Amino acid sequence: MADDAAARARTMWPLFEPIHAVTYFAPEALAAYEDAGLRGFWRGYFAGRAAPLGPVGPGPVVAAFFGFAPAMVARALPAVWGLAAPERALELRRTGATAALARLLAGHERAVERAAEALAPRAADLDGSGRVLAAANGTLGFPDDPLGRLWHAATLLREHRGDGHVAALVAAGLDGCETLALRAAVDLPRAELQPVRGWTDAQWQAAEQRLAERGLLARDGSATDAGRETLRTVEAATDRAAERPWQTLGPDEAADLMSLLTPLATACGSALRFPNPMGVPKPTG
Repeated sequence: MADDAAARARTMWPLFEPIHAVTYFAPEALAAYEDAGLRGFWRGYFAGRAAPLGPVGPGPVVAAFFGFAPAMVARALPAVWGLAAPERALELRRTGATAALARLLAGHERAVERAAEALAPRAADLDGSGRVLAAANGTLGFPDDPLGRLWHAATLLREHRGDGHVAALVAAGLDGCETLALRAAVDLPRAELQPVRGWTDAQWQAAEQRLAERGLLARDGSATDAGRETLRTVEAATDRAAERPWQTLGPDEAADLMSLLTPLATACGSALRFPNPMGVPKPTG
C-alpha cells in the first residue's frame, strides 16, 4: 500500500506542479511584481516564494530553497522587504497567479472547480513537521475563489514535496551546488541550472571535484553508476516522503483525479519551458 501511495505521489507531481509554477513564468504573475516595484525576475521570485516565512534574511531562504548560491539570495534579501512587505508580496503572488490561471484555464471553469474541490482536502492538513515551506504556506488559509483555491492547494502540495526532496538530498550527503552538478551530468543541461541558481564557474567546478572524489562523477564529467543510483535513491525517498496526501486515494479515485488534472496541467505547462530548473517533465495528455 505504501508503495502504491509513493507511486501516486510521483504520478501526481507533474500534474499539480505546472499549476503552481505559473507564479514564476506566466506574464501576468511577473507583471504583478513589476507593477509593484519589484523590478527584475528575481526580486519577485524571492519576495513571493519567501513571503510566507515573514521578513527573513538570506540564511533561512538559502536553507529552505536549497539550490541557490548564498550570494544570489543575499542580493535580493532582505532588501526586497523594503519594496514590498511580506503581506504585500503574498497579495501580489496570489493576484498574479490567479490572473495567469484565468487566462490559461479559460474554458475549463468547471474542471477548475472540481479540481479545487478534490485537491484542497489533500493539501489542507499536511503534516508540516520538518517542512518549513509547506508549514509556512499552510498558515495562510485557502482563498474562496476556485482559481485561488486550486493554486493554493497546488502550492501546498509542491512545497510539501519540495521540503521532503531537500531532506532526501541532505540525507544523501549532497549540498545545493553538488545536487545541480550531478543532475547536469544525468538529465538536465548545465545552462538550465547553473546561471539561474547563481553559482560561479569556480564553485561549480569545486562541486564537480567533490562529486568525483566520492565516485559519483567520472573523469569526463559524466555520472557514474553510483551517481545515477544516488539520484534514483533521492527520488525514491522524495516519493515516499510525499506519499501521505495520497495514501487514502484509491485506484479509481486516482484515475479520476489524473483525468481531471491532466488538461489543466497541460494548459498551465504552456507557460513553462522544458527542460526547466525544477526538473518537472512536460505534461502529456
